[in-house]
Amino acid sequence: MYDTLAQILGISEETKRPFWEVVREEDCNETGLTPEESGRELLRMYRVMKESDAAYDPALRSESGMVGGEGAKLAAYLEEAGADALLGSFSGTVCRRALQMAASNACMRRIVAAPTAGSCGVLPAILISMEERYGYAEEDIVKALYTAGAIGGVIAARASLSGAAGGCQAEVGSAAAMAAGAAVQLRGGSGEQILHAAAIALKNLLGLACDPVAGLVEVPCVKRNVIGAMDALSAADMALAGITSVIPADEVIDAMGRIGRELPENIRETGEGGLAATPTGVAMRDRLFTSEKAE
Repeated sequence: MYDTLAQILGISEETKRPFWEVVREEDCNETGLTPEESGRELLRMYRVMKESDAAYDPALRSESGMVGGEGAKLAAYLEEAGADALLGSFSGTVCRRALQMAASNACMRRIVAAPTAGSCGVLPAILISMEERYGYAEEDIVKALYTAGAIGGVIAARASLSGAAGGCQAEVGSAAAMAAGAAVQLRGGSGEQILHAAAIALKNLLGLACDPVAGLVEVPCVKRNVIGAMDALSAADMALAGITSVIPADEVIDAMGRIGRELPENIRETGEGGLAATPTGVAMRDRLFTSEKAE
């Protein structure tokens, strides 16, 4: 995989090939797959995302009881509110899907880690909703997944995708950057706009703590997927409008890595600080642990 997003963009501009195609070539070089085989693997992942979305069960609750049904509640509200909903139809759909996918993860359903289980709702919510709204072919979605994969791959190489290593900025922040780049790809944006979208999305979530209540990927993780998805949409539209990130994408990634290393350990997925350390968070943890011991 390439070390920088700028390197991919440079090859794309020099060879006059699309950003996603440069990424696919490198993927084939690494894996030994043909372009057709590589594309089929990404398509398989996307279809799993769609299957997971379709299999959402609003009646399910996580073992802790902290998560479940949020997606159905938002869907019911949006239908009742109609044009009066603040989010609007498309944004509301994206938010609903992000909630559903993240809740399904907490309920131990099948999901695609994109790039992690804790951030699994962001990219699918964007891609599935855009396919539904604009009628994109699956081959278009595959191209967007190459773009998203490149962004995630460079982040993994230069910083981290792990909440334990870098806080939630490394999980939901990275997912937002990936989804923003993918959205720009789908809307016909340039390689340069893809990088600006990824940079803007990641910048917006720099410093985000990973502070799961009771150490479970539930609270506040599920709802943060919504924030990641909305961040991705706004970053994509800004980039498509010609708004640029003053700080280049690769430098934003490096900054995220440094911030992650500087975050105190108690807000890096330990369940010891942040929201997990609030009176309510501690009470929920104690209740769950006491219940487990009683069993």
